[in-house]
Formats: sequence, C-alpha cells, structure tokens
Amino acid sequence: MASKYDALAKIIINNVGGKSNVISVTHCITRLRFKLKDERKANTDLLKGTDGIVTVMQSGGQYQVVIGNHVPDVYEVVTKLGGFSSETNDESEHKKMSPGAAFIDTISGIFQPALGVLAATGMIKGFLALFVFFKILSPASGVYQILYSVADGFFHYMPIFLGFTAAKKFKVNQFTGMALGASLMYINDVTAMASGEAISTMFAGTQFASNVYATFFGLPITIPMAGYASSVVPIVLAVYMASKVEKFFKNIIPDVVKTFLVPMFTLMVCAPLTFLIVGPIASILTSAIGIVTSSAYAFSPIIAGVFLGAIWQILVIFGLHWGVVPLAFLNFGSLGYDYILALVFTASFAQTAVVMAIALKTKDEKLRSLSIPAIISGFFGVTEPAIYGITLPRKKPFWISCIAAAIGGGIIGLTGLKTFMLGGLGVFGFPSYINPATNEIGGMIGAITAVVIAMAIGFVLTMITYKEDVKSESNSALTNDIMKENVVISPLSGSVMALSDIEDAAFSTGALGNGVAILPSEGKLVSPVDGEIVTLFKTKHAIGIKSDSGIEILIHVGMDTVKLDGKHFNALVNQGDRVKKGDVLLEFDIDAIKAEGYSMLTPVVVTNSDHYADLAFEVGKNIVMNEALMVLI
Repeated sequence: MASKYDALAKIIINNVGGKSNVISVTHCITRLRFKLKDERKANTDLLKGTDGIVTVMQSGGQYQVVIGNHVPDVYEVVTKLGGFSSETNDESEHKKMSPGAAFIDTISGIFQPALGVLAATGMIKGFLALFVFFKILSPASGVYQILYSVADGFFHYMPIFLGFTAAKKFKVNQFTGMALGASLMYINDVTAMASGEAISTMFAGTQFASNVYATFFGLPITIPMAGYASSVVPIVLAVYMASKVEKFFKNIIPDVVKTFLVPMFTLMVCAPLTFLIVGPIASILTSAIGIVTSSAYAFSPIIAGVFLGAIWQILVIFGLHWGVVPLAFLNFGSLGYDYILALVFTASFAQTAVVMAIALKTKDEKLRSLSIPAIISGFFGVTEPAIYGITLPRKKPFWISCIAAAIGGGIIGLTGLKTFMLGGLGVFGFPSYINPATNEIGGMIGAITAVVIAMAIGFVLTMITYKEDVKSESNSALTNDIMKENVVISPLSGSVMALSDIEDAAFSTGALGNGVAILPSEGKLVSPVDGEIVTLFKTKHAIGIKSDSGIEILIHVGMDTVKLDGKHFNALVNQGDRVKKGDVLLEFDIDAIKAEGYSMLTPVVVTNSDHYADLAFEVGKNIVMNEALMVLI
C-alpha cells in the first residue's frame, strides 16, 4: 500500500547518494540520522529545498535530515524503500570519526531508542504525583500502584533495556546484552547481597564507597552503595567488553554449535568480569563525574544555568546535546533527581515566544503561515521548525531566543529547581518538577515562573528589535520577475525524457549537472534563456549558454555527434553573442544525422545545478520549443 511519504522518501534516498551510499539510518524526535560512506555524494542543497524537509545538518559523524514531528512515519517508508537497517554495516566507518563524533554517535545510538518510552514513563510518574497532590488518587489505590509500576519499573530496570540497545550498537547478540543487564539487577534485587550484611566496605568514608558481600575465587565482589538499579555506565561498559569477547569466541567455535556455545562462554567470561572489574570501575567513574558536575554546579548554579541555557539550542542544532544527556541519567541513578536538564528547560519556550512575536509583527503572509505550526510544535518541545525555518535564517531572533533561554536557565539555577524524572518535552515536562516522594508542586510552579519570564523576555525583545527584511519584501514584490528569470524554456520540440535514459554516463549519472533529455522532432534549436553564448563547439553539435540570472546551460545535440565534425549542423550565432529567449541558435538535419547512425537524444543540462535547491521539470511528455521546460528554485 502506497504511503503519502513515498515521494519524499525516494527523494531523500536518491539524494543522500543512493542506497549504496547508506551505511545505516536511525531517527530521533525530528531527524533522520544517516551514516553515509561518502557525504560528498549527497545533494544537500536539493534536500534543503525539498518540501517536507526542514533542513540538513552534517554533524557528529552523521548526515541529519530534519523532517519534523512526523519523522517516524518518514523513517518507516525510507527504511522500507531503501531496505535499510539501523545497524552499522561497516565497523571501519566508526574508526574514521573523530573521538568526539564517535562518542556522540555511540551515546545517541544507545540512549535514543529508549528515549521515547523513558519520557512517557516519566510523564506518567509526574502526572501521578500531580493526581496525589490534588487528592484525585491515593498512593494505596490499585490504579496508582499499577500505573506507578510501569512508570518507575522502566527506569528501575534500566540496565536490562540499555543492555539491549548497547548490544545493538556494539553488534553483540542482543539477548546476551540483556542477560548481563539482568544479572546486575538480579544481584541488586534478589540475592543475599541485596539484603545481607556486608563483609567489608571498600573506600569507606568516601564517595567511592562500595560494599563487599562475597568473593569469587577469593576476589571481592563489590556492589556500589546505591546498587545497580537505574544505572547506565556499568551495563554500557559491560556490553562493550562483551562485543570483544563474543567476537573472539565466534572465531574459534565451530559453526554447528555457535548458537548456544558462543553466548554461553561470552556470559561465563563477561559476568564475573562485570562484577569484579567493570562494575567497580564504572562506579568510580560515575562518582568522579558526579563530583565534577556537582562541584561546578555548586560553584555557581546561576552561571551554570546561564551558560547551558545560552548554548543549548546551538547544541541541538548540531546534535551535540547527546553529550550532556548521559550526565542527567547519572544524576537520576545516583541522586534520584537531576539539575542539568532542568537548566535548559526554558530554551524551547524562549524560541517559541520569539516566533510568536515574529508572527504578530510580520507582514509576510507566507512567514506567518510558517510560524503557526512552528509555534504549536514549540510548545510541545520540538523547535527545529522554528529554528531552521524562521529564527536562524534571520539571525537576530535566534540570538534573542538564546539570551532569553540563558536568563531562564539562570533563574532555574538561582532557585535550585530539579527534575525528579525524565519527563516529556515542552508543556509535558512541567510535572517532572514534582517531587514524587513528597508530592509537592512547588518545583513545578517555579518552572512555570521561569518559563513565563524567559518567554516574556524573548517576546518583548523580538517585538522591539524585529524588522522585516527589505530583501524579503522586495522578493515578494518581484516574485513573478524572479520566476521568469528562473524559467528555462524548451530549446527543442520533441519528447521529454530523463537523463538516465541516455547511454552516456557523463550525462546519465548527473556528473555534468541536473536536467532532462529531449528527443527532437524538429531540426531547430532556440535559446532557452536571455543571456550569452559562452561556448560554441567548432563541430557545432553543442552550445553553452549563461543566462543573465546566472543559469549555466549545456545543450548537446545527439550522442557522439562530435564525430560528424560539424556535418549536418548550421550555427546561426557565434561565441560571445547576446541572445534572447526563442532566438534560433542552431539548425540541424535530423534524418541525415540518424542515417549516419547517431542517436538524436539531446541532453539539456544545468551545469551549475548544485547552486540551486531544486530543478522542477516533468518527463514523459511532448513539448514544443518556447514552452516552459524547467523551473529552478
């Protein structure tokens, strides 16, 4: 069954370099995230100009096509039509990345698949706290208990779920990854180690303290004081280790018994190493990161809020915010709350307020029509349409939104607001400021206050400073003239065909530029634009024209007709001549050329098509000279 996104998906696949250029593709809330073999093969300008695509970003080793809220639907069609997997097919590609890009790619690959459910369960937890505060539900009720079990259960058993996503990222048997996560939770929740007396305590009196409950062949098995519930670093490191161990056993175990012996030996080796080495190292690393971030926050929560609030939208643009997200997970696991993501909560609202001001002040109906859906998305925490479509191209509004977000972040830092769960985006994030232990809503009221102040600052500053771009107004007035300049009329009468129908690879692959092919029915060629004859081959079989608006066009009459050395061709212009649309440039004898054994299929190519967002044309139809052939955008 055809999807309404089929056409868009085909354009995306073709212009990221085709199926063969795609290593893998995933998606987040608004973006398709491709890993390409060669990003130079992607037609970025054309993708940016395609309806349904907000913009394109190249960052963190990924080629990111920003779609908007309906990206899951587009992703489904793209993967179906392209036959793509979200898993990387070539490990060497990861090695080509810089360490920073590789880190971002790894973090996003592990956490991204779980983020939607994490936000959903966090929202349930937040709303339950709200219902208890307003006495709609009692914590003792069955309704509360069932909903809380899913709200808290997902985060509590996080190591199992991250075992799955990390295994997928590191190319390990995914059930092996889940088994390692389950072992962490089993020791944490079920065995005597979870309730028994500790034999001793390592690093007692420090933030690195861990209890020793048993030994493994004389080696101490340590459990961090907070346990492994909701932890993230131990399982990620454990699965990474498993990826190396599993690979080793795959190489030495016979195929006939690989199915069960590879996971068996992998688990037998990795489970002890996880508890003896990986777990303790991960706990120390987690504590060290916690000490650094908490110390920086304690030094000046206001400065931290201003700084993170100011740069958050810039990080989002390049997909670098994934480098910050794990810190919040560490805080949730060790502290039960987070102050890092709280500091950037006002950013999406500040961006939305700026767009609201632009929508009220602009006289450009098209800009206003773009603003309305961007405002709606912004209130739900999705700001890419606002950033890429409205504020970033106009620069000053974007910086105003960053200033407003910085002030909002400073206010949250000043008041010491914290989130107690990973809640939803935008307005759905407010309940995450309710402390579920006390069901007090003071934090939520504080978050609302900070958001209102940030929005007010962004709105007022934009209303005061925003001026309609004179160029934009001029563009509206001159749209018809510009369109006329960007219309290429047909230089020939005949049948319009695709460039791919030409046997010459230089034309069929688009190496010389985008365009069409025409099978002429009349031996006359006219100028498709107003401009100058910049090239006229001595053999008269090909002409290059540059229009007054800068369009560079090559018309090559027939295939291999250079071998005729000018026979059957009559040029009516010279190189350097000025011409108008419709002026006859060349005459040729179709029958004579065909009798010589040459194809008359004629490419009409825009050789600088990479300077344009898109070329609109229609193939499979008959056309007459002087009729519109292509429109350049």
